[in-house]
Amino acid sequence: MGTGNFTDEFKRDAVAQITERGYPAKEVSERLGVSTHSLYAWRRKFAKAVSGDTEKDAEIRRLKRELARVSEERDILKKATAY
Repeated sequence: MGTGNFTDEFKRDAVAQITERGYPAKEVSERLGVSTHSLYAWRRKFAKAVSGDTEKDAEIRRLKRELARVSEERDILKKATAY
C-alpha cells in the first residue's frame, strides 16, 4: 500500500465510492492504493459531517428505484391492454 498525505477531496471521493456507489472497501483500497483501515477511518470522519445529507440521498435513491419499478410495471400493463 502507498504512503502519503491525501487531500480531503480525495478522501471524500474514496468514501463516496463505498457509501454511494456501493463498491466494496477492499476493491476501492486496492484500486486507489490505500489501506482498508484508512478507508474506514475516512468514512467515520466524513460520515459525521454529512450524515443528514446521506440519509436524504439514500431516500432519494430508494424512491428513484421504486419509481423505475412502478414505471416498468405500468408500461407492461399498457402493452398488455393493447392486445
